[in-house]
Amino acid sequence: MLSPTIGLLPLYIALYDDALPELRYAFDDFRTEVEAGFARQGIEVVAAPICRVRSEFAAALEAFRRAAVDGIVTLHLAYSPSLESCALLAAMPQPILMLDVTPDAAFGRDVDPQRLLYNHGIHGVQDLAAMLRRMKKDYHVIAGHLSDPSVMRRAGEFARGAKAAGALAVTRALRVGPSFSGMGDFAVEPDVLRRRLGIAVEEIALEALEADVVAVPEADVAAEMARDLAAYDADVPAAVHARSARLGLGLRRYLERGGYSAFSMNFLAFDRAEGPLSTVPFLECCKAMARGIGYAGEGDVLTAALVGALAAGFGDTSFTEMFCPDWAGGTVFLSHMGECNPAIAAGRPRLYEKEYPFTAAQNPAALACAPRPGPATLVNLSPGPDETFRLIITPVELLDDGTHPDLVNAVRGWFRPPMPTAAFLEAYSQLGGTHHCALTLGHHVEGMLAFARQAGMEGCVIE
Repeated sequence: MLSPTIGLLPLYIALYDDALPELRYAFDDFRTEVEAGFARQGIEVVAAPICRVRSEFAAALEAFRRAAVDGIVTLHLAYSPSLESCALLAAMPQPILMLDVTPDAAFGRDVDPQRLLYNHGIHGVQDLAAMLRRMKKDYHVIAGHLSDPSVMRRAGEFARGAKAAGALAVTRALRVGPSFSGMGDFAVEPDVLRRRLGIAVEEIALEALEADVVAVPEADVAAEMARDLAAYDADVPAAVHARSARLGLGLRRYLERGGYSAFSMNFLAFDRAEGPLSTVPFLECCKAMARGIGYAGEGDVLTAALVGALAAGFGDTSFTEMFCPDWAGGTVFLSHMGECNPAIAAGRPRLYEKEYPFTAAQNPAALACAPRPGPATLVNLSPGPDETFRLIITPVELLDDGTHPDLVNAVRGWFRPPMPTAAFLEAYSQLGGTHHCALTLGHHVEGMLAFARQAGMEGCVIE
């Protein structure tokens, strides 16, 4: 998974080069400080040279296009006349962040008037913002001094949101089997997903996987099993492990060949008692999420695409469901049948044989784990009326693992919402949240809001 990348665009005015040619060099340390601030946030920077006139802006933006940056950040070193850059910026597909910062933290009544030359970029921000609004180009603004750590933290969140929005808009999602019969909350017509969010959906029958599964060499199965035994605490019969590994490798091959960044399966579609498709690929669903592939259960390609987009922008993300309220403890229990992202596990996941009574399929190998305790963000993508979508964002605290001995073979987790459990669940359903969610480690409210805005969705925060 690649880090989010921004194009850093320093804006300046040719007038100063004519009258004060040495002045531009006074901003070198300032530009370096901004670049270092992004690097500390895990954001890659493609830095343009100082731009003053239209031709220089055009060359910089073309370089950003070739580098496929996720977002563009303007850095206003001085006043820069907006007509030199606004039309070019408005034509760029990437989201824009205007970083409204200056070298000096103080500009009070005792200021040396010469410092005006170094700290007046804010009215260049205002000129450009007014023109971008007139041109109907959306933009973000973050203002403050770099000594405030929240400034670059928020700028990093913009970049992560931009990466996630870009990933969502090019999602190719695979559905294995039909959606679970009767589940309506996540059901959206494929043409709506493509038109409104950019998600392309392909549905296949189970039989479409057979050739890839049969083609998996025995040596590959053995190597995959060895990797599993090294990564997980295993208590699984070799035959159960082998059939799950083989099916998983075939599914992986199909996903990679088709360029899919997300997938979902209906576990009831896996109904064969014999042959290469005679189990359910829960194990590969887990591993795919650890590789950054989006996943959701029951044929829900919408949430699968969300999981993949958030993984691209924000890192470790898992599909999950809210299962049970803990009214007494003020928490909510998370789980699912056999799918979790082992990359977010608190300890070594357990690999075991899962009893599977739902179809004729044989028992699969599955993973069980709990997420690491600490801050996290619960995210839901809710379809609304008239082809609209709402992103519901909740900052939560993940708790320590459970204590009951029988939990060892369960996908489990508990979170504490930012308000009493009853009030949280009321607010969540009042907003129309579906029963499928994404869970991302870390608090990323501002980044998720940026993602929603850039993806053309309403963002709602429960806090």
